Amino acid sequence: MTETADELSAPLGQTEKRRRRRIRLPFTALQALAMLLGLFLVVFAGFAMFSDNPLGGEPVARVAINEGAKPDDKPAATKPEAKPDHGAAPAAKSEGGERKTVTIIDGSSGARQEVAIGPAGSDTAEPGAAAPGSQMPGVDPRLLEKSRYGMIPVMADGVKPFTAYAADADRAKAARMPAVAIVIGGLGVGAAKTVDAIMKLPPAVTLAFTPYGADPTKLAERARAQRHEILLQVPMEPYDYPDNDPGPQTLLATLGPDQNIDRLFWHMSRLQGYVGIGNFMGARFVATEAAMQPIVNEAAKRGLALFDDGAAPRSVAASLATGRAMPFAKGDVAIDAVPTPVEIDNALTKLESLAKERGVAVGTASALPVSIDRIGTWIKGLDRKGILLVPLTTAMLKSKSN
Repeated sequence: MTETADELSAPLGQTEKRRRRRIRLPFTALQALAMLLGLFLVVFAGFAMFSDNPLGGEPVARVAINEGAKPDDKPAATKPEAKPDHGAAPAAKSEGGERKTVTIIDGSSGARQEVAIGPAGSDTAEPGAAAPGSQMPGVDPRLLEKSRYGMIPVMADGVKPFTAYAADADRAKAARMPAVAIVIGGLGVGAAKTVDAIMKLPPAVTLAFTPYGADPTKLAERARAQRHEILLQVPMEPYDYPDNDPGPQTLLATLGPDQNIDRLFWHMSRLQGYVGIGNFMGARFVATEAAMQPIVNEAAKRGLALFDDGAAPRSVAASLATGRAMPFAKGDVAIDAVPTPVEIDNALTKLESLAKERGVAVGTASALPVSIDRIGTWIKGLDRKGILLVPLTTAMLKSKSN
């Protein structure tokens, strides 16, 4: 009754309302967010200062290297990860067949270190040693000479690049039976077709590289690692130059000997380990004795062979090479002049006939897929035909002895 009376006696609109109790936090939501961010920064700073990573989470480049022991070197197990110098591009130095070096910077101490990287095929190989899985020697630094463009071949201590880099062959057998050599040219430009020629054709096939392409040195080294001997093709002036332009630094019949030899050195510096030089195009140049003779003389002086692809009927290469008593060969059959399977097979049959008739014959081709396929199939049947496939150097020596 009392509670009812109190409600009836209370002034109108003044009835006491029951209120729920609310929990009040000592900080706002914005303050809570600020505290969480502050805590994250403290944890991050602590990790950076006290973790075992000396680079503080910076990107690292892991490089597989073969280090020579030095007194002040740390043990390999405790040496920090190598990281490139972001202040300057990593220095990579290469002079032809010389070993390359890269600059490594210790992320914790800042110490700089020059690390040698071996030539292709072996990081630890001595000059002239065979690369793993290969019978071909490495590029011999004794057979290199510095030019203003880089390292170029030279004869030294009575050793010629022609001899040092010739592929293995049974020369005694080659002297007793018909022999054929195949030269695949135009390599270096177009990595895919170059690799196809390197990997799909047997080592006795000689590969000729132009000085162009993104990295002719790397492809040439790969070819030698697969035991192919290689040639350098030097771009020379054709009759319809400049409408038909072989490329930069082309040797021209209108230039003087010094200018052409300077261009020759540029081409020579682009790759190493070749047994000789050959023409890349150049019908006009190889037919111009005044222009061609200084080039032949320079190649002979450096212990190189000379190869003429046979495309220019008026070429003076053979007579000039004979005058210098240098190894020489000329292409007898352009295998894929008409790049169809039937015509390629016909050309290979002609090459067989020439080999049986003269004792040795040389075929030339490009690295077209159809050419590689038909040549590869043809080579597999040579044994039963009594014909021996030989590297170009062996064909040159047999021609000379004949």
